[in-house]
Amino acid sequence: MPIYRSVIWDVFTRELEEHQFAAITMLHVSERIDPLLDTVTCIFGQIYDEHNRYMMNLAYTSLEELSVPLVPVTKGIAIMPIIGEIDTHRSQVIMETCLKKGTSLQLAYLILDISGVVIIDTMVADNLFKIHQALKLVGVEAIITGIRPEIAQTVVKLGINFNQIKTEANLEAALLKIGFRRSEEHRPTHLSSRRIK
Repeated sequence: MPIYRSVIWDVFTRELEEHQFAAITMLHVSERIDPLLDTVTCIFGQIYDEHNRYMMNLAYTSLEELSVPLVPVTKGIAIMPIIGEIDTHRSQVIMETCLKKGTSLQLAYLILDISGVVIIDTMVADNLFKIHQALKLVGVEAIITGIRPEIAQTVVKLGINFNQIKTEANLEAALLKIGFRRSEEHRPTHLSSRRIK
């Protein structure tokens, strides 16, 4: 915009010299041109700001999706590893992702692995209950795995009741519980061909 302003005023200055306009004419022109250029500058600024905010929201949304990945294991079974802190906003993102992908993938079971969650307090437990209940309403059974010993102690001390939620020690135990077995054909050949003497 400063370049445009400079070019416009160069043209008007030349016109003034060639046609010998009165100074008052130049003042009238200035009163019309300057506000117009200021308005255009403001509009450019607003468009840039809106685009910048849009790109930031897009990046933030992508980052949120990456922070709560849902990994299909087999037909009807998926795992969601949760790492880090679960605040109110993130629990909402987790719930939305669980419900959206749970229904689109027609899941029967969703294993929420919280071994990467550092702190479980009453708010986090409440959020987990809400996620569990919402999944139940759409026909998905949630199983929570990865409750570390120190987290278990904290949960007991706080008097948080996990009786309504299915829990297992780890992913393997949860998969076995729901009947997921590794097929014999995937066994390493050196084990299946070994003879007992």
